[in-house]
Amino acid sequence: MTGRLESINAVTLGCTDLVASHAFYTSIGFEDIAHGTPETGFISYRIGPNFLNLQAVDVVEVSWGRFVVHVDDVDAVHERALAAGLSPTMAPSDAPWGERYFHISDPDGHEVSFARPLPTS
Repeated sequence: MTGRLESINAVTLGCTDLVASHAFYTSIGFEDIAHGTPETGFISYRIGPNFLNLQAVDVVEVSWGRFVVHVDDVDAVHERALAAGLSPTMAPSDAPWGERYFHISDPDGHEVSFARPLPTS
């Protein structure tokens, strides 16, 4: 046993309005709920083998942070966000580090990046 870190299983975000946050996340594709509801004060979304957890809190103190979700089609997720009336902070772009991506902030200011590795030639 070496104590080597293997993976991140879950990320938990504090949310001041769990109903609004749940609406935001489901509108951009977080549909597989593993546990909870806005009324229980905690929701866990399954993303592949991992989880995004939202927990009701009175105050969110966000200075800055971002989590990245790999998707099969960045442009489709961007279009879904626009169709839901959301405002991504940037349009999908190809990055020099080899990903297509865009960013959007949730109702509490947590930044989410949706990305897909670019094909290599």
